[in-house]
Amino acid sequence: MKMVEAAGNALATRRSGGAAAMGWLIVLLLLWPVFASAASPRLNRDFLLVGAATDQQAPVRQCTPDIARHLQEEVHIPAPAGGWSGAPQAVDVFNVFAGEVMITHGDRMVCGHMQDARTRDSRFRAGIGMVVVPKQGDMDPIRVAWEAPLKAKWIPTVRLGAPSPVQQIDTARLLVRTACIAIALALALSALMGFITTRGRDFLIYTLVCALLVVWQAVLSGLSGYPEPWLPVGRAAPVWMVAISALSYAVMSWVLWRMCGGRRVWRQSRRWMVWVAVGFAVIAAMTPLMPRPLLSAASVGLDVAFALLCAAAMAIGLLSMRRGNYQAVDGVVALVPLLLMPLADLLDSRLLLEFRVEAVQLSVTWFLMMSAYSLNRSLGHLRQQRDEMRQLADTDTLTGLPNRRAGLRQLEQYIVQARAAQQPLSIGFLDIDLFKQINDRYGHDVGDDVLVSVAATLHAGVRSRSDVIRMGGEEFLILLPGNSAAAALPRLEQLREKVSVQAAALRHEGLVVTASIGLAELQDHDLDVASLLRRADNAMYEAKRGGRNQVVGADHKREAA
Repeated sequence: MKMVEAAGNALATRRSGGAAAMGWLIVLLLLWPVFASAASPRLNRDFLLVGAATDQQAPVRQCTPDIARHLQEEVHIPAPAGGWSGAPQAVDVFNVFAGEVMITHGDRMVCGHMQDARTRDSRFRAGIGMVVVPKQGDMDPIRVAWEAPLKAKWIPTVRLGAPSPVQQIDTARLLVRTACIAIALALALSALMGFITTRGRDFLIYTLVCALLVVWQAVLSGLSGYPEPWLPVGRAAPVWMVAISALSYAVMSWVLWRMCGGRRVWRQSRRWMVWVAVGFAVIAAMTPLMPRPLLSAASVGLDVAFALLCAAAMAIGLLSMRRGNYQAVDGVVALVPLLLMPLADLLDSRLLLEFRVEAVQLSVTWFLMMSAYSLNRSLGHLRQQRDEMRQLADTDTLTGLPNRRAGLRQLEQYIVQARAAQQPLSIGFLDIDLFKQINDRYGHDVGDDVLVSVAATLHAGVRSRSDVIRMGGEEFLILLPGNSAAAALPRLEQLREKVSVQAAALRHEGLVVTASIGLAELQDHDLDVASLLRRADNAMYEAKRGGRNQVVGADHKREAA
């Protein structure tokens, strides 16, 4: 007895020792990250180092006499009273759509071009900027010079302040500009996928519209030169601006006219819109031949013409809505920002002057989004119409049941599924007894009521509306997937009885409605739908010959009423 107790104590000691060791192991695993973090971080395990040291100096672009020769306008930003404070001053110039910008202070000089990011200080991406550190008390002004603007009110914005907030605003403007282009590219890709899927011409046209407006935004915002030029704009920026604007206005006018219901409200307007588009295209083609003054005049004329077209499209859209065409809402909503901009210009809005590029891009992005919404809604409407037409083509108008074509298609699917799953499939071929006499005695209206009553009774007795088919006249087909002939027989008997009971509810004196049903189960020797139907049809005629109002199986074993 003592030896047993000693052995038990030893076993308990070993178990407690093992548990303690396991506990210490868990504690060490939990504390391991703490000990590991105390060690020095290791390359490729705790951090990655990419790139390599360089001996390249930061690029400095010289302001050549040729650059200075093209700068017609210059402003001096005076020092505050008592001179500069000695703190760094950031200068950022926005909304210069063509040509060079030169910023100088003392012996420091920077020149940059919006269409080539390599020429600009890398700390400024939405504008052309420089950070200077004037000596305390220095009275020397900061000079900014640029080429004459292409058109009135499209003037530069010069921002002065501490480097951090000026650069933050510059970054925010860059984000807005790139986001607008990214949205346009995403919409273009989505439309291209829609074209590949549906082969719809409107999707392809919308893709091309997005591509054109991406180029326009890129030239307008200077992103065509970021991180290096990917469009050959250079000193031809005025030509690009006018040509791309003309093409964009032509496309946008046409799309807005369609969205607002122009073809419905004024049929003859289509011819005028064609001529407007041709006119815009001709101006775009002639821009390389235009001198600078004519380019400026053409640019102003294009803006005025587009504003008038937008106002006309708004009037057409409102008239369309009044006439009940509520799809024109898309066009009206798309026009709102495009009409607000010329209105803000007339009111000399300082906000528009400062953020003109962003305002134009956001308006174009809104136009593209509403166009995409309208296109998808129109496509959905067409799909709905197509589905309705298909439904009408597959539905018996009197009873609402699938017609013969749809029913045979459904039966084919059931046969394929039954053979694949090795499951039974039975069908019942029903014919209303003496239906011609019912029509002759009570009239075709009562005959129609009988057909509707029988259809409703059969539909209520199956799992799916598509499992009862009107084959034509007074004949119906009942599909019973998953049911053998033995299982289908009582179900068909119940339906046969309900047909008579339900018809009595029509309350026509002397009206008696009965049905003969032929039952057939899918067999290996049934090579197609016709073979199975033929056996069910033969069984139904056997029920007729046997006295009607009964269910007869394809093996000619009758079930009397």
